[in-house]
Amino acid sequence: MCRVVDLKQAVLAKNDSAAHALRTELTARGTTVVNLLSSPGSGKTALLERELGLARERGVPVAALTADLATENDALRLARSGVPVKQVLTDGLCHLEAAMLGRHLDGWLPEDTRLLFVENVGNLVCPASYDLGESLRVVLASVTEGEDKPLKYPTAFGLAQLVVVTKTDIAQAVEFDEAAFRAHVQQVNPGVEVVLTSARRGEGEGVLLDRALAVGAGGTVHAPVMARQPATHHHHHTEAPDHDPGPDHDHGPGHDHDHGPGHDHGPGHHHAHGAGHGPGHEHGPGHDRDTGPGTGPGHHGPGSVTRAVHPHSGVVPTR
Repeated sequence: MCRVVDLKQAVLAKNDSAAHALRTELTARGTTVVNLLSSPGSGKTALLERELGLARERGVPVAALTADLATENDALRLARSGVPVKQVLTDGLCHLEAAMLGRHLDGWLPEDTRLLFVENVGNLVCPASYDLGESLRVVLASVTEGEDKPLKYPTAFGLAQLVVVTKTDIAQAVEFDEAAFRAHVQQVNPGVEVVLTSARRGEGEGVLLDRALAVGAGGTVHAPVMARQPATHHHHHTEAPDHDPGPDHDHGPGHDHDHGPGHDHGPGHHHAHGAGHGPGHEHGPGHDRDTGPGTGPGHHGPGSVTRAVHPHSGVVPTR
């Protein structure tokens, strides 16, 4: 058991190192990364599409990278905003990692990009454990998912620096209890801001963009308690609530690396995921995914496919 724990810690430490390097590089060039996490179908693509369009209207240089196991549907939707968009197909991997993100940005991200929105794989388990070098971590939940979502996924919500509720236009129809949801969020992440939005009605429009711009301008970022608490089974960074680490500080959004058992890769699989995969998660024989740093420019790893989506011109392969 100790050897398993040590291996997980080593994998996550490697990711943290890559995240620190990526954060330092992007901060130096004036780019703020926003990591968006949610369950599938939460409405984050619809919300992001509106925020990207608004950013373009305001003249804010912005880009988006969206990750899915399959299809380029989300990238095609986001490209309608007219901003640079890239689709990453993870080929079954349930989350993005910092080195992987860095490789996909290399040679693609415009130099003047002020904000980069990363739409992580739809999943509230695996992505919660991986720092991507972001400056703002946002967790979204729709009113259809239930008020107890924060309690069911305490790591994802507990490490969020902003919580966004989506689809509020149907809140009454599904009998969403806003007070209960807010109470549950505060239970796992005291002090975090909760924002209500409806992409259909325009409620909360621009709030996500404004918060991201404020972070890029050096504004105070919420420091989750979970990210500061020492815990035997959590990989964590200790940081005071109002501590400003500066550009060379390797923390970034605090993240909890508490992984459950039952992650089964088949023979020949080199990539140690963090956890949270349930017992049915299995990769077949020979699955090899090296997501560590040191890969040359333009190399995206053997198991992933990437597409750059250009407005008005469709999807162009970048491999």
